[in-house]
Formats: sequence, C-alpha cells, structure tokens
Amino acid sequence: MNIKTFFKFLLKTFFILCFTFSFITLSVNFTLLFKPLYYTDINVLNIEASSNLNKEDLKANYDYLITYLTNTKTEEFNLPTLPSSVHGKIHFKEVKAIFDKLKVMLFLSILVSIVGVLVNKKQKKIRYLLTSSVVLIILPVILLIPFLINFDKSFTTFHQIFFKNDYWLFDIKTDPIITILPQDFFFHCALLIIITIIIISIALRLIYKSQYKKLHSQ
Repeated sequence: MNIKTFFKFLLKTFFILCFTFSFITLSVNFTLLFKPLYYTDINVLNIEASSNLNKEDLKANYDYLITYLTNTKTEEFNLPTLPSSVHGKIHFKEVKAIFDKLKVMLFLSILVSIVGVLVNKKQKKIRYLLTSSVVLIILPVILLIPFLINFDKSFTTFHQIFFKNDYWLFDIKTDPIITILPQDFFFHCALLIIITIIIISIALRLIYKSQYKKLHSQ
C-alpha cells in the first residue's frame, strides 16, 4: 500500500467514523429530549410511590432537568420542588458539560459528513452507506450484551469512565432526585438509544439498496 492509497484509506475511515458518530449522537439527543419515555415510566415503574411525589411534580422536576442539560446558558442547578446537595449540583454541572461537548462534536461530525457525502455523490460511490449500516448494527450488539448480562455493573462502569469523582452516588436524604430517576429508567433510555440506532442502520441499508439499483440500471 503506497502513501496515496493509505491516505485515502484514512480519509475514508475518518468520514465513516464521523458519519456514524453523527447518527449515534443524534440518537442520544433524541432519547434525552423524548420526554414521553419518562412520562410513561412514571406509571410503569411506579415512580410516584417510590418518590412520594405526584405526577405533576415528577414531570416538573424532570422537565427542569432536561432543560438544564440542553440549555446553552449556564445557571445553578435548582430543581423546582426538590433540594440538591453541593455535590449533586456539581454532578449535574459535569453532566451538562458532557452534553455541551457532544453538541460541538456533533456539529463538527455533521460538517465532515456533509462534505464526505457530497464527495461520494460526485464520484457516484455509495459503499459508505452499507459500511455505516454495518457499523451501526454491530455497535448496538456490542453494547447490548453487557447491559443485558449485568446492567448494574455496566451502569457503574459508565460513570467511572466519564466522571472523575463519586458525586454521582447520591444520598437520598440530600439528593432525593435519585428517587425520581430509578436505574430501570436509565436501562429503558439505553434500549431506546440502541433501538434508534438499529432503525437508522436499517434505513441506511435500504437507501444503499435503492441507490445500488439506480446506479446499475443506468
């Protein structure tokens, strides 16, 4: 493999990674903003009973949390009807920082993806659609296995990777928000992300087949 071929391979790989990363991040954002999932889980997981809060208060606190995490403005974390400890506020500030970084990474990935798609379209290349579809199928399977085997351990490992402290280990007395966000809810979020990625993967494969037929019928 000469330098020119290797360079093309690196560019193609970088494009595929950015292209797939864009869809993965969009799936995460979709799940974050999809409030009906939590509203449904209020009944499914019986959160009213476990938190001693009515449905209106649960929705108000959850809506505030999502707004806080997605808002471009930086403000102190203060739930409408629940207290928060200093460590609790720091944790959610760190969570917000992660989502803010994801926004920047998503923007850059979309820019690279647009350029890559235009270049491939000009060259009448569609293989990237199939490759991305395969990557997006393999990834959920890899993620789903540890989640199904031991979600508790996977949940803990996730926090240990992304956070340098243990502020995510809430004390129910000082951070009762933990009572309105049961671990099963996060499991449902993980499933929704994976299902969304799989749907996107299937869509890309269908688009590839459609484009393949068009190119070979000319």
